[in-house]
Amino acid sequence: MALGRNRSRERVIDYWPGFVDALSTLLLVFIFLLAVFMLGQFFISREIAGKEDALQQLNRRILELTDLLALETATKSEIAQRVVTLSASLASERAERERLQALVANTDAGKAEIGALTRTIEDEKSVASRALREVELLNQQIRALRQQLQALENALAVSESREKDAQLRISDLGSRLNVALAQRVQELNRYRSDFFGRLRNVLGARPDIRVVGDRFVFQSEIFFSSGAAELEGAGKDELDKLAAALIELERTIPPDIPWVARIDGHTDKRPLSGAGQFKDNWELSSSRAIAVVRYLIGKGVSPQRLVAAGFGEFAPLDFGDAPEALARNRRLELKLTER
Repeated sequence: MALGRNRSRERVIDYWPGFVDALSTLLLVFIFLLAVFMLGQFFISREIAGKEDALQQLNRRILELTDLLALETATKSEIAQRVVTLSASLASERAERERLQALVANTDAGKAEIGALTRTIEDEKSVASRALREVELLNQQIRALRQQLQALENALAVSESREKDAQLRISDLGSRLNVALAQRVQELNRYRSDFFGRLRNVLGARPDIRVVGDRFVFQSEIFFSSGAAELEGAGKDELDKLAAALIELERTIPPDIPWVARIDGHTDKRPLSGAGQFKDNWELSSSRAIAVVRYLIGKGVSPQRLVAAGFGEFAPLDFGDAPEALARNRRLELKLTER
């Protein structure tokens, strides 16, 4: 019997160190798993900042973690089976109570460590769950941004279509406007021809009044004395005829045609002394044109149909120096034009 007990003790002594080694190995496995998990969390936290590729890597790591957790669950099951077997062995060996109690105490300490590790793993599961929720939130935000981008692209397409339509309408309106302006110009040219014909008949065939291109040319000597801008009596008679023709023209031309009668003053190239009323030919030519315009307004011509302009000596008809050339350049011109 004593020999049998000694053998039994030897078998127990040989068994427990293996069990303790197994527990130590399990603890190292958990620590290794924990380190792996923490390392995985580190990489997950870095990869979350990425886009869809980072999300796919996070999903793969979570699957790996799930496999590790499943492995840990299977390991726990094996430990439980071993504890049951150990309890049965301990129950059959009451004689070794003290050592069994110590072993039980050690077993309780191992269970506490296992429980701590389990809680740690549960915490890691919670972290993984939060990471999954954050990933899902990021996916939702990405989908929302894609929807907004699609809406912006649709709005841009609509805007481009409207812009093209507007450009087509503008082009069409421009074409119509050009046609309308051409028609207005043709109408104004027709009225100008009629006006010039009536004015030629009214003024008669005078050598000091002639038609040059699209304008009537009056020699300045008809209206003004040399170097002056006050109308004289002989010239007023001609301006009365011109005023009557312009008033008749106002009644004839439709009011929607924007026409004006422009009076242009011109001088010869001889400079003024500057000691008189006018400093230079600019002032003289402008004052003569203004004097004619004011006289026509006094005779009933609408002010909005008249324009006065002074050109001085800078638009000559004759570039010669002979007295006849200088006389031709001293003139007033009447032109019907658009406003």
